[in-house]
Amino acid sequence: MSAPLPYSHSLTFCGVLSESKRIINAHSRHFLALSVFFLLPLSFSLIIFPTLHAALYHPNPIIFYTSRFIRFDPTRADVEDDDEADLKFFVFHLVYGLFVFLVSLFGVSTISYSTFHGFYGRPVKLVSSFKSLLYSFLPMIATVVVAKVLLCSIGMAFGLSAGLLLKGLEMVGVEVDYDSVYFMVVAIIFAVVVGLVMLWVQVNWVLAPVVVVAESRWGYGPLRRSADLVKGMRGVALSILLFFSLLIGCLVGGCSTFLLHVGVAGGWWSWAVILQMVISSGFATVLMLQSVAAGVVLYMYCKALHGELAFEIAEEFAQDYVSLPFDKEKVPHVVYVV
Repeated sequence: MSAPLPYSHSLTFCGVLSESKRIINAHSRHFLALSVFFLLPLSFSLIIFPTLHAALYHPNPIIFYTSRFIRFDPTRADVEDDDEADLKFFVFHLVYGLFVFLVSLFGVSTISYSTFHGFYGRPVKLVSSFKSLLYSFLPMIATVVVAKVLLCSIGMAFGLSAGLLLKGLEMVGVEVDYDSVYFMVVAIIFAVVVGLVMLWVQVNWVLAPVVVVAESRWGYGPLRRSADLVKGMRGVALSILLFFSLLIGCLVGGCSTFLLHVGVAGGWWSWAVILQMVISSGFATVLMLQSVAAGVVLYMYCKALHGELAFEIAEEFAQDYVSLPFDKEKVPHVVYVV
């Protein structure tokens, strides 16, 4: 058990939010700069994407996507025009997806690095945060690839199981009515089970990005390490995951829908629409920043729960440490478990 410093928090959802907010406030300019570099462009692009898509392709995304993948007459005269449109469609979404992936990866890596050092009361600098990308970029990509492959494998396993089950019922003479209410109910229950399994996996892997940055692991290692650390804190991890996912999703989805159907589809741009975009992007940026910082604090709390934090703090402050009166907001907060 580590001795508590003047500030301590219980290992709860509110404690994680409070501690992450304290770290951000203690280095407000630093995190503001990182947010402007990475999170603000990300949140703005997510809000503006449906409108940009409608302006470039079709005002109704559902109709456009359907027309891209379902062709009723492939011999018609405008097939070449469709092929060119398909190429532009593919390139546009590839570039946008790559942009979102890289910006989010940069933001998570640099903010996790800064929050991790800010938790210990170390000075955080933009140069150091940017340099951390040299060490975490490739490991983060490898971890994301492994996680996506595993998630796709889980989804394919459920889909294959459902397909084999239906095929087996048909082979033994059971007629399956795909239009019946009972089949729809079973399908919904099956989808809910798959969703809960995916959510459980995400909860276990919630600390993987922090492990990559803080422990220099990559691939399957951070996923396994996260699953081990989060034991005993899954309730807090689930609360954090759902809290920020729902808030950010509702904010971005609602604002992008408003912008698409009211601003552009209505044929008018005004200061009110632009102001709404700016305010929405700002709020989404703040939520994303708080979400990443909360993940790092949760990682530290999980280590405290497993008795790993006391040894690291002893190593951290083995050297002489001078606390100046005006450094009160930057002293480390040590959590302890009785």
